[in-house]
Amino acid sequence: MIGRRHPDWLKVKIPSGKEYHRIKSLLASSRLYTICEEASCPNIAECFSKGMATFLILGDVCTRNCTYCNVKTCLRAGTHRQEGTPLEIDLSEPERVARIVKKLNLNYVVITSVTRDDLIDGGADIFAQTIQAVKNLSPRTRIEVLISDFQGNRDSLKRVIDAKPYVLAHNLETVERLFLTIRPQGNYRRSLNLLKKVREISPDIFTKSGIMVGMGEIKEEIAEAMKDLRKVGCDIFTIGQYLQPSLNHLPISKYYTPEEFRKFKEIGKELGFLHVESGPLVRSSYHAAEAIL
Repeated sequence: MIGRRHPDWLKVKIPSGKEYHRIKSLLASSRLYTICEEASCPNIAECFSKGMATFLILGDVCTRNCTYCNVKTCLRAGTHRQEGTPLEIDLSEPERVARIVKKLNLNYVVITSVTRDDLIDGGADIFAQTIQAVKNLSPRTRIEVLISDFQGNRDSLKRVIDAKPYVLAHNLETVERLFLTIRPQGNYRRSLNLLKKVREISPDIFTKSGIMVGMGEIKEEIAEAMKDLRKVGCDIFTIGQYLQPSLNHLPISKYYTPEEFRKFKEIGKELGFLHVESGPLVRSSYHAAEAIL
C-alpha cells in the first residue's frame, strides 16, 4: 500500500512473530504463492500468525489488468503494475498445496488463482485437481475456491463444480456502473450469471461474492449490487475498504467508517444472505471459515 495516512480504523499489525515466519518459510520451500502476499493483503499478519493462508494457484501473473489489483499482469495497455509472463502449468502444484494443507492441519482452506485467459479451460482442471488432492490427504478439510469468470465457459465452471468444493466464490469487486473501468476484461452480468449457474448445477454448494468500496461508487449502487447477488442465490457476501496499492493504481475516492460498514451488514442480513462479513479490512477470504463452519 502507498505511503499515505489512512484513518485510525485501518491500522494493521506489522508482520512478525514465529508463526508468521514459519508460514513464509513453508510457502517458500513448497514453491507456493498466496494471494495474501501477491495482492498485499492488509490482513497478512493476522492470518499468517494463525497458521492460515489463501493459496494462489496457476502462477503469480494475471492475464487481466484490473485497476485496483496489485498482482502482476502480462498486459501492457495502460499498464500500472509489474509485468511478467504467465507460468507454464505445473502439474505438481495440486499435490504441493495438498501437502501443506495437511501439514498446517487446516480444517478450512481457501484456494484462488490468477486469471488465466491464455488457457483453453481458464485453469479449471488444475482447480479441480487441487480440490481432489486436498480431499485425498485431508478428507475432513472444507474447501473454498475463489475462481475467475472463465470467460463464461460453462464446461470450465462445471469441471470445478464436479470436484465438489464446499464453497464456490466469485467476486464482483465493484458496482455495475464502474465495472468496465475497474475490471475492463470482465463483465458484471457474466459474473452474476456464473453464480446463478452454480446454483442451478449444484444447489448444495454454497456460493459467495464480495465487493470493495471507496472506488467511486455511491451507497445506492452498493445496495443494488447486493440485491443483484441475492437474485442469483448468492449465500455469503463480503465487503471491505479498497486500499490503493500504489500511485499507479486507482485512487481511493472515499474512506467508509466502521459505522457505515455495520449498516452494510444490516442491509445484507435484511436481503437474506446467510452470512455477511463487513468491515474496513475485510477481504474475500477474511474469516472465511467462521462464515460457514
